[in-house]
Amino acid sequence: MASSYQIHIVDDSESHLSPNLLQNLTLKDTPIPEPGSRSILVRIHAAGLNFRDLLTVANSPKYPVRTLPGLVPCCDGAGEIVKAGPDSIWHASIGQAVILVPNRDWLDGDVSVVQADNTLGAGDVNGTLSQYVVVEDTWVVRAPKNLSYEEAAALVSAAGTAINVLQSIDVQEGTTVVTQGTGGVSCAVIQYAAALGARVIATSSTPEKLEIAKRLGAAELINYRTTPNWAREVLRLTGGKGADLVCDVAGSGTLEASVKALRQGGTACIVGMLTPPQPLELVMPVLIGAKTLKGILIYSKAMLEKAVRLAEEHDIHPQIEKVYTWEDAPQAFERLRSQDFVGKIVVKV
Repeated sequence: MASSYQIHIVDDSESHLSPNLLQNLTLKDTPIPEPGSRSILVRIHAAGLNFRDLLTVANSPKYPVRTLPGLVPCCDGAGEIVKAGPDSIWHASIGQAVILVPNRDWLDGDVSVVQADNTLGAGDVNGTLSQYVVVEDTWVVRAPKNLSYEEAAALVSAAGTAINVLQSIDVQEGTTVVTQGTGGVSCAVIQYAAALGARVIATSSTPEKLEIAKRLGAAELINYRTTPNWAREVLRLTGGKGADLVCDVAGSGTLEASVKALRQGGTACIVGMLTPPQPLELVMPVLIGAKTLKGILIYSKAMLEKAVRLAEEHDIHPQIEKVYTWEDAPQAFERLRSQDFVGKIVVKV
């Protein structure tokens, strides 16, 4: 037998901040599944947590797919192949460390193929907070050789999303990239942008967090608590020109500033929605500045493979706040809910 965490919907309120959230997670024994014809059995060693996992555990209406009772949460996971089914391409790779591809539709090409209800840990598709999972051959990527299982699990969505952001423009030596905060995606954007030769201007709320951003590769630092008009500071640091790319993780509360911080023809990527919705008037600054707003919807398998390759080439290690034990997984979600941490939260399976 194996064990997995399953979601038992106790609280069905509209707030993912309900105090009853932890009651929604139950640890259960389950049979070890058998791989099918072109699939593999993966022993999960670590699962990385994302904000969307919090929404699914709470069955929040903010997430577009409703959670079904009994669902195994989480989309990020790293483990090893322990068994290959008939006709699997991984027969000679037993013991290979792999990371799972969360969205099973988008292997490469255009984003139009993405379906939210076909992503690990949502709807009726079980996720990675389980000791064993069966996945099709194409739904895994070789894990970076320079990372532990915990680091590999932390890499998945943060690095995949970072690559999607950075592929929005031609990031190279001399490109200026602005990041917001020190969450998992922002930390990964700092690391990968710096690895590609970009000049990174990082914003965050405390000197301690900014020091971490500097260690990850940021060239300039802005404390948005002491410098609330951080867009003006970006313009000052760039000689009035503005940034080529801004990674906006907060949404409505920061998007106007993100647009102001861009150069003429620059791009702002909208990755998150951490601030409450509010009305914005962005038509004129976007139009007159020939600026681009781009929504970032996860990432393709090809982007994840690029993230793995760059992690090995530049020895990139994801920023991890804490690794929780298997038994303490509910407390890991509680820490995730606080939003007061740097980088990623990981559960060791």
